[in-house]
Amino acid sequence: MIHDLTDEEARAALPLKWETPGVVPAWVAEMDYRQAEPITEALVDAVRRGALGYPPHGDDLGAAYAGFAARHWGWEVAPEASVPTGGVMSGIRLALEVLCPPGPVVVPLPCYPPFRDVVEVTGREVVPVTLDPDSDEAVLDLAAVSRAFASGARTLLLCNPHNPLGQVPSREELAAVAALAREYDARVVSDEIHAPLVLPGATFTPYLAVDERAIVVTSPSKTFNMPATHGAQLVLPDPADRERLAAVPIPAQNTWSILGVIAGTAAWRDCDDWLAALRQRLSAQRELLTELVADRLPKARMRPLQATYLAWLDLRGYAVADPAAAALAHGVRVAPGHDYQPDLEGHVRVNIATTPERLEQIVDRLALGVRP
Repeated sequence: MIHDLTDEEARAALPLKWETPGVVPAWVAEMDYRQAEPITEALVDAVRRGALGYPPHGDDLGAAYAGFAARHWGWEVAPEASVPTGGVMSGIRLALEVLCPPGPVVVPLPCYPPFRDVVEVTGREVVPVTLDPDSDEAVLDLAAVSRAFASGARTLLLCNPHNPLGQVPSREELAAVAALAREYDARVVSDEIHAPLVLPGATFTPYLAVDERAIVVTSPSKTFNMPATHGAQLVLPDPADRERLAAVPIPAQNTWSILGVIAGTAAWRDCDDWLAALRQRLSAQRELLTELVADRLPKARMRPLQATYLAWLDLRGYAVADPAAAALAHGVRVAPGHDYQPDLEGHVRVNIATTPERLEQIVDRLALGVRP
């Protein structure tokens, strides 16, 4: 069910990712796969019906998401808990501005770069909690979070599952975070855009399953490869939170598209078979990457990829400060580690959601860039 895009098709479908001729792209989080057919059919039907107006006050997105959560995670969430928004980052900004207490925001590092930006845009201070790059376990430093809360921070920006580390927090770890949030009367904003992309061997726990005071922001756009549809949702069990959002002025929350709602509803409701095939493909790519790294980058350290299609490689054994720049000189573009943690040398994030043949090219060219 997974249709691999040819180079020509990929350049047409993914113009940002594939914008540089002669370079194999493995940087931005888009997959070199065609969307699931139910999404294509839903969007084509909508355009043919002329459904290009403003989104309605009521839609099926929340019910579709609730059904997905029940089927995949055994988690019951009310359909009315979902509030549509334009994107995950705009949803996080809205949560910070409208729903979170004043004060600094704890941001674990490494992190998706816009996490730091969105905190600063809202006029708040970023309190970084840094993961030791030599640690074998990619777990949140709870003692550091506690110190940050004790010093006045009142919000934690969580990534569950984690990007760029590809780690899935355990239920016990999330429960410990929730206990700290309750102790300090803090709120957790959990980005769960990668939740459907948990691979075999790991189990996803929705953060709201351990902390109903939290705010979840999610979207099907990453899993189903459709960022252009411009649709996401905040998941808010508390009716008071939903009322506060409904009361904000239009310029603060006038960003989602009816096409995003239509595509999102189809994704959550009708694409389980495609998603199962995608996970199978990504699992195979994960195994292939492990073999290729062991064979062609033996000094590299690869964190276990539990979720997402974004692998985090530690290449400090090759003594190259910026391996992404070195790799680009050999025709492959990967994401530099210092984007995710300022001043972090020797790391890259690699997108493996492509063909096996391209993945082999990616590793080969990366190896040419870093090996003496």
